[in-house]
Amino acid sequence: MNDRIEAVRQKALADLSAAGDPKTLEETQVRYLGRKGEVSALLRGVSSLPVEERPEAGKRANALKQELAKAFEDAKKRLEQSLGKKTAEGIDVTLPGRRPVLGRLHPLTRVMEEICEAFIRLGFSVAEGPEVEADYYNFEALNFPPEHPARDMQDTFFISEKVVLRTHTSPLQVRTMEKTSPPVRIIAPGKVYRCDSDITHTPMFQQVEGLVVDEGIRFSDLKGVLASFVQQVFDPGTPLRFRPSFSPFTEPSAEVDIGCVMCKGEGCRVCGQTGWLEILGAGMVHPAVFENVGYDTQKYTGFAFGLGVERIAMLKYGIDDIRRFYENDARFLGQF
Repeated sequence: MNDRIEAVRQKALADLSAAGDPKTLEETQVRYLGRKGEVSALLRGVSSLPVEERPEAGKRANALKQELAKAFEDAKKRLEQSLGKKTAEGIDVTLPGRRPVLGRLHPLTRVMEEICEAFIRLGFSVAEGPEVEADYYNFEALNFPPEHPARDMQDTFFISEKVVLRTHTSPLQVRTMEKTSPPVRIIAPGKVYRCDSDITHTPMFQQVEGLVVDEGIRFSDLKGVLASFVQQVFDPGTPLRFRPSFSPFTEPSAEVDIGCVMCKGEGCRVCGQTGWLEILGAGMVHPAVFENVGYDTQKYTGFAFGLGVERIAMLKYGIDDIRRFYENDARFLGQF
């Protein structure tokens, strides 16, 4: 047994000296000191010796285990110091520095800022509010009474019967009017949520809605504001048209189209060969909304509008799938 212990000792020390990298050192340590290693086999073999030989053999085997454990620990420290020194020696301080990779604004953030800046230049202020909203502000105060069929258009996420994830930023218009007497001129940018997901819709997206209330506000004022906005965000010569539509909180209501930015109105796949692209909805504020906030409907009129930030970004950058904005693909985002 003594000869066998000495043989394992000599072999282990030789293999330890030959281990020149951390991986080899670890493999060598497992081969000798692991649960199924050679030293463990020696310790298990002590029980098969004659009774009078067991104490001495066990003592020598345990001493070998302790000796090798210390030898492996010392070798590990020497190897770490050696590798660290080589790394330090390998640095060429005369080389030029590497420029760090800088982040950039997300394309949706850029477009959101551009949209808000366009309206701020027209005299609008920015309003903010909760994304988890009361049903009253999201629907009822905006002339969506309970069981109104127009609620089906919103594809709502319900937190409870009376609490929802806001489906538009229009609740901020109601909250602002409750606290502010006319004149009012605000935009309400922010995230909104709807149960919808395909190449042109996502469950979470971003909107910018606007509201103007004062004496003598007319539909022509709405047309002028939106025409100025479109010419700031797109080309100055971009044509604009209004089509009749429906919304519970505006009357009359309209869908607003611009001349296709891809084909310049000639007709292409993007615009369905019509030469026009829908970008937002708008209209004159319904008197029922003014009544809900205590405004005098005989004295004040106003207009409201709403647009999707992703929609504008897709048109500006020629993107055909809205989901690309949220995939966090660095190759895609690095183009902007």
